[in-house]
Amino acid sequence: MLKIIRYIGFVLLIFISSPWVLGQNRAGDADKKNAPLTVNGPYNATRTLPHDLLHTKLDLSFDWVRQWVHGIARLRFKPHFYPQNTLDVDAKGFEIKGVFLLDTLKTGETVFDTLNYTYNDRQKIHVLLPRTYTRADTFDIQIVYTAKPNERPLGGSAAISQDKGLYFINHDGAEPNKPRQIWTQGETEANSCWFPTIDTPNEKMTQEIYLTVENKYRTLSNGKLISSTVNQDSSRTDYWRQTLPHSPYLAMIAVGDFAYVRDSLAATPERGPLEVSYYVEPAYEKDARAIFGRTPAMVEFFEKKFGVPYVWEKYSQIAVRDFVTGAMENTTATVHGETVQMDGRQLVDGNSDDVISHELSHHWFGNLTTAESWANLPLNEAFATYAEYLWREHNEGVYSADMHGLDDLNQYIAESETKQEPLIRYRYTDREQMFDSHSYAKGGRVLHLLRRTIGDDAFFESLTLYLKRHRFKTAELSDLREAFEEVTGEDLNWFFDQWFLKPGHPVIKIEKEYRQGGVQLTVIQQQDSTKTPIYRLPVKVDLWVKGQKKSYEVVVDKARQVLNFTVEQRPDLIVFDADHRIVGTVEQEKNKAELLFQFYHTDNYRDKYESITRLEDKSNLIDSTVRHMMMDAMQDKFWKIRQVAVGNFAEYDGQEFAEVERIVQSKARNDERSLVRQEGINTLASYADNVNDPLFREALNDTSYAVVSSALDSYLLSKPGDANEIAARFENVPNGDIVTAVANYYANSTDTSRYSWFINKMNTMKSQDLYNFLQVFGKYLIRSGSDTQRQAIPMLEVMARTSPAYFVRFGAYQVLGLLQDIEGVKSMRKDIRLSERDPKLKEMYEQFKDF
Repeated sequence: MLKIIRYIGFVLLIFISSPWVLGQNRAGDADKKNAPLTVNGPYNATRTLPHDLLHTKLDLSFDWVRQWVHGIARLRFKPHFYPQNTLDVDAKGFEIKGVFLLDTLKTGETVFDTLNYTYNDRQKIHVLLPRTYTRADTFDIQIVYTAKPNERPLGGSAAISQDKGLYFINHDGAEPNKPRQIWTQGETEANSCWFPTIDTPNEKMTQEIYLTVENKYRTLSNGKLISSTVNQDSSRTDYWRQTLPHSPYLAMIAVGDFAYVRDSLAATPERGPLEVSYYVEPAYEKDARAIFGRTPAMVEFFEKKFGVPYVWEKYSQIAVRDFVTGAMENTTATVHGETVQMDGRQLVDGNSDDVISHELSHHWFGNLTTAESWANLPLNEAFATYAEYLWREHNEGVYSADMHGLDDLNQYIAESETKQEPLIRYRYTDREQMFDSHSYAKGGRVLHLLRRTIGDDAFFESLTLYLKRHRFKTAELSDLREAFEEVTGEDLNWFFDQWFLKPGHPVIKIEKEYRQGGVQLTVIQQQDSTKTPIYRLPVKVDLWVKGQKKSYEVVVDKARQVLNFTVEQRPDLIVFDADHRIVGTVEQEKNKAELLFQFYHTDNYRDKYESITRLEDKSNLIDSTVRHMMMDAMQDKFWKIRQVAVGNFAEYDGQEFAEVERIVQSKARNDERSLVRQEGINTLASYADNVNDPLFREALNDTSYAVVSSALDSYLLSKPGDANEIAARFENVPNGDIVTAVANYYANSTDTSRYSWFINKMNTMKSQDLYNFLQVFGKYLIRSGSDTQRQAIPMLEVMARTSPAYFVRFGAYQVLGLLQDIEGVKSMRKDIRLSERDPKLKEMYEQFKDF
């Protein structure tokens, strides 16, 4: 999620629920049973295939100035079943130079016969074949073309901001701080903007790509680099070949000045040795293994977990500028946005393992076995999302995995406030709608529920069967269900129907009543059953009596159901859905004593997190038992529990303050996790006395950028005598958070000489840092004179109209909103709103147009 700045009050808190961003939303408590359903589009069938595309061979060169791709495509087809005398090929926005039928004579010579075609809509080439071909025939056609993706009407969605297919970055070299690059993004159906193809996920092809580029650039594509030849004009042609079939949306190319760092995996009995490589900007070459270096271990882990070897010819990852989505799992060559590039100090605060594991796992779920239509997208994305959980569970432990799982659940619950749809959706109005928190977050949680329902062994054996059965093929939901049914011997239609094919989720309320010798739980499913099913829920109930736990497996399948348990005395604690498998909300009242007992006796992240968050109100800290629990939580084994507990003591001034402050100081100085140390700094700063200034100054030497940025912010806030010296020391540190902390200090000054510093920083800052920095720049402008404000307006307008990152455009628009008293700014902002084409940003502008 877009980081929200904490410095100034006028910033709008925009929470964007996207599965491509690593941060997640916290859900509210609202009852979702009245959330709207939006399943109202036409039925979207799997695309009919008159022909099968067997092989694609491309010969490409590039016109950087005009942002064109000159191509020769040789495509091999066969009729799928019925005889065919015409052929339709997807090709969007091309200039067609000719279409030819290729015939190889016995002498080896290739003959080109010109074919008649029409291309009236500039979307599909309709080719008239010279005769009728049957499914026993194959034929090759050649298309000579120029693709002009930058001249197409701009499209895009909340998931993938543009659909040009191929992108020239800094094509004319006018941006001195940005590299020149070419890269592609094909999902959903944008690869047909740069090469002719059958652009649908239920097609599979092998491929060869020749890329002719300036010799100074490195290239990447699917499969292996077979040869690299320097041409007479000093250009170079790289030949990439992939011999295993995949869907056209997974084809990719990239060109640019990249450092290449190679890892490898030793051969196993199931596969040969595997090249694992990383392509990064040269400045990050020394950090490439720190960023991506756990990838070989991930490959080995997923091979064992899924029971199927990694089958592809290599695995490369590349980081590019201005990517139009978070990352993309192109076969053997995943593309990441630039945010994945971090130096060693940035990696102290967290890595990109979630997105790295997500995209890698697609090489089983999505690339090897592919959802046959966009309606079945969760067969790709739910599994990749759950792979994040599996990797965390393996590499960091179940607490970390369950923390991530709760974030996913909350992300879906937040989205469900505005829409509730089936996971498998045939009636969308735009295929891009499938890329939401239903397909990703809810889908991943449903898979976890299925795992808990049938057990680990059956779950993973079923996945292995599914992957093996549909290897290099496509699949739909029934294929997945049949694999699980074959392994378990059970009819699981009830599970797949209610969780994949019906909208919504259970909204459960638990009422409990203790009677002598027994306890009664009343389970009420409160969701609107006219839209959402009454769920069949196999769940686990834990009862703690005399400090001992007993677990019960029960099945809830009624709108109102009573469960009775025999107990010797009133339970210390009852936990319904004890392993937190339900994908929905569970409302269960627990008093203070129960939450305290839960914290100390359960060994589960969700239970501990619930205890410290439900008791986080400062009024509860008056109670010494709660206060001591929270003090113990600051020493918990899991870092997130420590972090939340430390934050719960912000602005605390009650009993045992000295001991509380001592523990917080210890956490700020010595905790092994940088985010806990940062929370300690923020909590100490909330006490608003100058006692901790020496600690803040000491923390300026911390290894973590996050800690240093908070310490810097806190230290400069008190305006110490060496503030200017300290600010100058950090004003050029290559980290956005730290520079923004310095900017916040400078923003309190009306020194007009700082204007050039602000502008220089914005010219070199990465997009993910620029939004926060812009808000502080706005604060600076408010305190500056009208001349300085007028000077900034043209730069802000350009940024609001042209920045590749939608959130940077929005940030510049926000700052212009602070200058509306200046003539022309109001009309400028209106025109910016009306001219915007990104659907995410258009919606944000509509929501906040009065700000």
